[in-house]
Amino acid sequence: MTFLAGFHTRLAQRLDTSIPGLFVWLLSLMLMAPAPAYSQAQYSEQVVVPVVGSGNGALDEHLLRLIRGRLQGPITLERLSPDSWPAQDEPPGDNSELIITIGPSAFSRAWQANPKANILALLVDKSFIDEYVERAPGQIGAVYYDVPLVRQALTGKAILPQARKIALLATTQTATLYDTLLDELPDYGMEARVFIADTEDQLIPTLNRALGYGDFLLAARDDRIYNARNIKPILLTAYRRNTILIGPSQGYVKAGALASGYTPFVVLAEQATAHIQYFWAEGEFASSEYPDTFSVEVNEQVARSLNIPLPDRDWISNRVDELLKENREASE
Repeated sequence: MTFLAGFHTRLAQRLDTSIPGLFVWLLSLMLMAPAPAYSQAQYSEQVVVPVVGSGNGALDEHLLRLIRGRLQGPITLERLSPDSWPAQDEPPGDNSELIITIGPSAFSRAWQANPKANILALLVDKSFIDEYVERAPGQIGAVYYDVPLVRQALTGKAILPQARKIALLATTQTATLYDTLLDELPDYGMEARVFIADTEDQLIPTLNRALGYGDFLLAARDDRIYNARNIKPILLTAYRRNTILIGPSQGYVKAGALASGYTPFVVLAEQATAHIQYFWAEGEFASSEYPDTFSVEVNEQVARSLNIPLPDRDWISNRVDELLKENREASE
């Protein structure tokens, strides 16, 4: 990851010194002000990091098991019960300590309990957490759960190479989720239009107009539109018009969307581990970034029903990477 490169470079520079120079450097460290709590504890005592779970015990434990297997140093992750935390008379640690949260609800509880705590938020969307990161830089770290929408759009293009127009469905409040995508699409020879449905009565008529415009329908992680109540009528309407839905997540692919990008849990665990180790060494979080590695989930049954040739999942993912790389090289 980018933020680790500078950290490892500085560490190498520190170690690549003569013995006298190393002595002077160590002496200067002794005279400096006390380091953050985690730096003081490094390699000398056990550090227990509280983890506020999502409420899905199996998911939480799976992710934590992956992180524990990658952590270096005497760090113990202690998962707390969502029902028993936070205790009313006991905030979750002082301001120098680290708290890990899984999911947006867990982050909100931790933030409300102690807005000055250092929090690493796992499995949160960029649109949700960035407000807090900007408000408290270095204090909030994040591992994004969502996939960049331009990658989702290119997933659709990899499946339908002739696709040029993308239909987007949103409410007035959630239309801004697509602002960045609308700016990025022309670089890939594509365009999109947002269709607004603010009420349940407007949903299907608006969707029909959207389907008449787009070569496929692209979904962001918008709970106002793409929720358990709406997903079935959205899918039925789209497939009657022989139009595919891309996104917003693996779960929706299982429900009937044709495909979606996603971040494997192994990659999420690697990002989380890097954030923890960086915080432990530096006493603050580095900037949060999307990972470089994504996978694609597809629904082969939907593809057969719509008579759409579906490439291999790895081919789709690699093709998206190629399109992104070509655009970066063209802009340099």
